[in-house]
Amino acid sequence: MGSVSGGCIEDDLIQRYTRSYMASSGAGSTLPEQLEGPPQRLKYGISADEAHRFGLPCGGTLELLLEFNPDGELLAQLVKRLEGGELVTRNTAIATGEVSLASCMAPRALEINDEQLSNTFGPEYRMLIIGAGQMSEYLATMALFNGFSVTVCDPRQEYVASWSIAKVRVTQEMPDDVVLSFKPDRRTCVVALTHDPKLDDLALIEALSSDAFYIGAIGSRKNNQARQSRMMEHFGQTPASLQRLRGPIGLYIGSKTPSEIAVSIMAEVLAVKNQVVLPKEMNVAQAKNLMAQP
Repeated sequence: MGSVSGGCIEDDLIQRYTRSYMASSGAGSTLPEQLEGPPQRLKYGISADEAHRFGLPCGGTLELLLEFNPDGELLAQLVKRLEGGELVTRNTAIATGEVSLASCMAPRALEINDEQLSNTFGPEYRMLIIGAGQMSEYLATMALFNGFSVTVCDPRQEYVASWSIAKVRVTQEMPDDVVLSFKPDRRTCVVALTHDPKLDDLALIEALSSDAFYIGAIGSRKNNQARQSRMMEHFGQTPASLQRLRGPIGLYIGSKTPSEIAVSIMAEVLAVKNQVVLPKEMNVAQAKNLMAQP
């Protein structure tokens, strides 16, 4: 299942590591590669010739750890724990192939040395979109192909009835109730797209009390300022508590249409997710303020 590089590396692995290749080699032939035993480390693209041969023209190197006959029960346990919302580290002993699973409190980069490979998995990133309009459909589509699980909340029947994107959970509960039941964690983003304070404001306030890594609402600079003023006047928020609320959301790319605006929002969500510090000029409000100066 899946792929390694989308190029010739897959063909080479299939040729070297399949039982059909063993069978076609004939009795008594010398098989170049193992099909069982401890894990094996491979490198592709070490030389310029090999990089060109395997479709790595940038001169990069691809390193693989092959595990033979992995424990299916442990894989099932890993999947079950990920589905339950756990962050899990899978440790593989290089010498023996023995695998262990351990709970993890924070995401960690892959680590490998001569003794062990440690890889942290899941749970999947989630996006909660408030509003089921056209822009939400564009944003949900991009979130899905970026690996997010997407939920759309909109109590308005006329909007929900026309929703057309598959693989998205749609609910008509009130947005603030959905946020509470959603229990946003550090792998969750909440995006309000209705332009309706009755739907957006309470949901955003609940999200601000969570660990969500991204919380934002669409709107102009004027509408964003009005939203913050409402929240401070009526809901006890402060400038400090509203620091995490993003708006106007998205990166400044000169977007005008719903699809382009959705691209700018998705780009900002991914930048925050990947902990990329963006120049201030990429902020929509900052960019427009600079443009308005004489």
